[in-house]
Amino acid sequence: LDPQPSLILNTHMNSQMNSKIFFKLTCSDGRLAFDSPPTMTRQDTATPTGSLSAQGPSNTGYNNNPAPVPVITQTNSRDKWSKKMDFLLSVIGFAVDLGNVWRFPYICYQNGGGAFLIPYIVMAIFGGVPLFYMELALGQFHRTGAISIWKHICPIFKGIGYAICVIALYVSFYYNTIIAWALFYFYSSFASVLPWTNCDNAWNTENCTNYFLKDNVTWNNYSRSPAEEFYTRNVLEIHKSDGLRNVGGVRWQLMLCLFLIFTIVYFSLWKGVKTSGKVVWVTATLPYVVLFILLIRGATLPGAWKGVVFYLKPKWEKLFETSVWVDAAAQIFFSLGPGFGVLLALSSYNPFTNNCYRDAIVTSLVNCLTSFMSGFVIFTVLGYMAEKRNVNVEDVARDKGPSLLFITYPEAIANMTGSTFFAIIFFVMMITLGLDSTFGGLEAIITAVMDEYPDYLANRRELFVLGLVVVCFLGSLSTLTNGGAYVVKLLEEFGVGSSIIAVGFLEAIAVSWFYGITRFSNDIKSMLGYSPGLFWKVCWVAISPAFLAYIIVSSLLKPPPLQLFDYKYPDWSITVGYVIGASSFMWIPIYMVYKLVGLTAVFRGRTTDFYLVSSGIRFRHRGPVSSPML
Repeated sequence: LDPQPSLILNTHMNSQMNSKIFFKLTCSDGRLAFDSPPTMTRQDTATPTGSLSAQGPSNTGYNNNPAPVPVITQTNSRDKWSKKMDFLLSVIGFAVDLGNVWRFPYICYQNGGGAFLIPYIVMAIFGGVPLFYMELALGQFHRTGAISIWKHICPIFKGIGYAICVIALYVSFYYNTIIAWALFYFYSSFASVLPWTNCDNAWNTENCTNYFLKDNVTWNNYSRSPAEEFYTRNVLEIHKSDGLRNVGGVRWQLMLCLFLIFTIVYFSLWKGVKTSGKVVWVTATLPYVVLFILLIRGATLPGAWKGVVFYLKPKWEKLFETSVWVDAAAQIFFSLGPGFGVLLALSSYNPFTNNCYRDAIVTSLVNCLTSFMSGFVIFTVLGYMAEKRNVNVEDVARDKGPSLLFITYPEAIANMTGSTFFAIIFFVMMITLGLDSTFGGLEAIITAVMDEYPDYLANRRELFVLGLVVVCFLGSLSTLTNGGAYVVKLLEEFGVGSSIIAVGFLEAIAVSWFYGITRFSNDIKSMLGYSPGLFWKVCWVAISPAFLAYIIVSSLLKPPPLQLFDYKYPDWSITVGYVIGASSFMWIPIYMVYKLVGLTAVFRGRTTDFYLVSSGIRFRHRGPVSSPML
């Protein structure tokens, strides 16, 4: 017997048309251990049209009763990328997002500077990149989205697909609001003097202190820079909110910005990869042009070298702290983005023989190098600010998250020569970085749902995309209020957070342990002409799942305190956050229970035998039914 048998359910119609249900063990390559009934095999080609067919001898029925062998053909007309670069730029655009600009530099200096690169590289090699490669290969081979793909892998895990779609919705509810903030800044940058340069504006308070224009300025706990007050009191108007209990009214200026963002998103996605593949030639390449311009400008500023030293100076003792390795694992996972269903969706439009292995290596390398380069862009400017304030870099590098992008960096730009130009290109970069990730996240939902319900949506993509965009816009309204930043933080922490890591963990387990690493390797061989090496197999089976489990356990044992500015989230809001997280993950056990209840009815109490299989859970029919039951 093959060491990885899978369970086959055959429905045999005998000559009296009576249905008999029985079990047989089959080897991982499809050969029966005891018999050879016809099995469903998938025949993919490099063309967008594939087929499903039943093959096998015509006289292999149970008890040697002859049975007809059905031939089932499925037309699978599917769009393809116009060019290979359309796909690569789409993947790079999704993976390289706003987090690369602010999250990596902050985490790097917080966790030992140059020493942090060691755990980061280790976690990328053994955890992030293998998962990235796995998703690209799965999407390309099965040519379907995050929901329907589980019919081919392990149907009982189909709830993972629904969970991915819910998480992608939560991301769209808050992530596009951050892009709307950037668009507000972009509009405000068209001024000879940037509005966050001084304290002479209507929104400024007596605590506003401009240390760039004054000497010997006394800075205390109540002091606020012009850039901070512009962000909190003009863009967000967060002072009009008491917190989550009273978020205030909707900011119509931000709502208009968000409407423009979703309009761009709609017309980029409504025709599928034919349109989005062209848009990313601008949105995925422009950020690199801007990054190089800002890097050159930052390197010429006084004090820039001080910031670079602070960024890269290794603190080797940090390597012995568990939190550093947890941060490295979490950073590479969220940076590359496996588990979000985007890689499955984008690679499903590739030709069958596309070299997904090379794509995984190239795009992962580009992503990591972008994060590293962004650190120089950020810290050269922080060094400049420290020089101007006459303080240590550490004192100006306290801001993290969006504050680094909307307070610290704009403040430095406002005091440069040519500030208007640099402000405009900086926020253009932020907008394009955000749009690329939005394209990928919504495409994951679109592809998943349309592939699952082709009879209803195959010819209605434009209407479905419009409906999805409207839902995302309405779901974002709470983030556009005076206290919207509090909602954004809550959704970011709990709407994605541990939920997406748990989804990625179950996905890795389902593919490696249930579908079977041998079968998965054979799938890759059929596409590339060679099997993945031992390194990849070990990573998929053991190291990558352990990598994700490590992040989950660490985050549950030591959940970070939730705070934004001076507002500490109340206990009831944390409970709401856990409910939000559970609302996405719950689809996995719900679907399992739903299928097992149905299985119990079919087997009349014989589901215990169902778990005796050591490898896969795959059900195929011999008869008129063309899809697996479970």
